[in-house]
Amino acid sequence: MANATLAAQATGRPARAGLPSVYWLLLLPPIILIVFFYLVPLAQILTISFTEFDADAATAPLGNYSMLFVDEGIQRMLLRTAWVCVITTFLTVVLGYIVAYAMVNVGPRQRTLLMFGVLLTFWLSVLIRAFAWIILLRNRGIGYEAVDLFYQPLRDLGLVEGRLRLVRSETGVIIGMVHFMLPYAILPLFANMQGIDQRVLLAARGLGATASGTFWRVWVPLSFPGLIGALILVFVFSLGFFVTPALLGGGKVVMIAEYIWFSMEQTLRWGLATMLATTILVATLTLIVIMSRVVDLRTMYGAK
Repeated sequence: MANATLAAQATGRPARAGLPSVYWLLLLPPIILIVFFYLVPLAQILTISFTEFDADAATAPLGNYSMLFVDEGIQRMLLRTAWVCVITTFLTVVLGYIVAYAMVNVGPRQRTLLMFGVLLTFWLSVLIRAFAWIILLRNRGIGYEAVDLFYQPLRDLGLVEGRLRLVRSETGVIIGMVHFMLPYAILPLFANMQGIDQRVLLAARGLGATASGTFWRVWVPLSFPGLIGALILVFVFSLGFFVTPALLGGGKVVMIAEYIWFSMEQTLRWGLATMLATTILVATLTLIVIMSRVVDLRTMYGAK
């Protein structure tokens, strides 16, 4: 209190007593909402996963969690989910990096147009985008015909077999997910790249570095925090993605979110569903902890 009074006298401003209490009062409503609408449901999910057993797991040592090790159907679903999420994350971050790099290096007018195009996607419903991709990727659709131009020569050479299928396939699901996730990769990458001091690049060029050498040895390492942020965002969102895989997969590409919904709504296997939901939560938290060891999370989005 004495320090606050001395600081107030030095600056000529009156000391504000009791401000910490006011701040806590302002924080109280959101804290209550988080506790009752987030932490309490999470606790209920954890409780159900350990107390309501599936018939196949009632006598197993680990209960519902033993299904992760003995049920081949669940294992295939988890492997498919991991595969689709990894491919989606890789393609999304690569494309997002290219777009973000272009946005940083173009003029103000072009940057505004590109940013408008990125933000415009948030105004479109995920359902509308999923149905649009179904129309584009179905047989004889515009997207189908475009991809078939590259697929047909491969089939003629015997490198691939069978007809091209984009709807109700992993390929279609990945295309739809990459399209939806792209803004979530572009924005953190752009925020991070904007904070890169251009004088460092000029210094590298002045010391004799080539353009490609400057990019790979200076630009890419400096943009690494944004790259990690984009990887985390896209992969975590992909793990819990439901609408696009359900529509473009058409029941042929079942991922973990759709499997949880089916277990709860159709077969009423709440113990299994909550166990899988807990598995997603643990996987997400583990990923964040690991990435936090690699890079300072505060620098991911351009923070100093």
